[in-house]
Amino acid sequence: MTVASLLEVERLKKHFRVGGGIGGSGAQLVQAVEDVSFRIESGETLSLVGESGCGKSTVGRMILRLIEPTSGAIRVSGTDIVPLSGHALQPFRRRIQIIFQDPFSSLNPRMRAGDIVGEPLRVHGVAAGVALRARVEQLFERVGLSSSWMARYPHEFSGGQRQRLGIARALALGPALIVCDEPVSALDVSVQAQVINLLTDLQEELKVSYLFIAHDLAVVKHISHRIAVMYLGRIVELAGGDSLFANPRHPYTEALLSAIPRPDPRKRGKQRIVLSGDVPSPMSPPPGCRFHTRCPIAAQECRERVPEWREVAPLHWIACHRR
Repeated sequence: MTVASLLEVERLKKHFRVGGGIGGSGAQLVQAVEDVSFRIESGETLSLVGESGCGKSTVGRMILRLIEPTSGAIRVSGTDIVPLSGHALQPFRRRIQIIFQDPFSSLNPRMRAGDIVGEPLRVHGVAAGVALRARVEQLFERVGLSSSWMARYPHEFSGGQRQRLGIARALALGPALIVCDEPVSALDVSVQAQVINLLTDLQEELKVSYLFIAHDLAVVKHISHRIAVMYLGRIVELAGGDSLFANPRHPYTEALLSAIPRPDPRKRGKQRIVLSGDVPSPMSPPPGCRFHTRCPIAAQECRERVPEWREVAPLHWIACHRR
């Protein structure tokens, strides 16, 4: 009997209607996410990377059911949660939590830090009274915050400390999967490293899985087991972290990797690839391969036909006609 993956996303789509008059007449369709599929195993980190607006955060919010998919399946340990609602969905909400991008706006400024971290425990009826306080103290200490700070308000913490509060809140219910929605992009570089190290330590200790959303490949290099690269709503390459950095196959991935600054610019490395043009609008994506308008090796078939998803090396998948 095959054991189901912790999370399996299959042909996920999200289309938004924007604009238009009364009754929706004249509205335009934004194809934010188109046929996205991947899986995450227990204790694994899958990073989802790409330029701003490519649909990464939309994928994360669909997995959390904060927004509804247009179509597709989201299976948690084999159960498709897309048709579920209300009480049937509640156990899965406990298993999947989120760390938001902005530690300044994701915490209620009128709540004390201890109440923020303890709120999931109260909402789900997991703990109350002395037991709740003991659990919150434990969570504070686990993320590197003093439990004596529980009575403080969010504005009394630094940016990195606020993100640690967000991590503690996400851990409160003992989730199996945490969606990390660009959790370090709003932090200083030195603090970014601290937060990533904390997430790595927590994964080793708790065997929690991460969907790590980021726009910077350099950030995800040391935390990822596998990396999926998105462009304009589609995944164009998926591989193990070492494989992708050592041998990127898709032209878009090559361009992203070439943009990572080298510690010593005097050392020769791959030539910087500068893509021409801008990212097309998801309201009118190009036919065929969506990257062909900026691709340096595009051919006629790229303009006419959507590339198939194929394995070009063991566990290394791309969607490209030319590679």
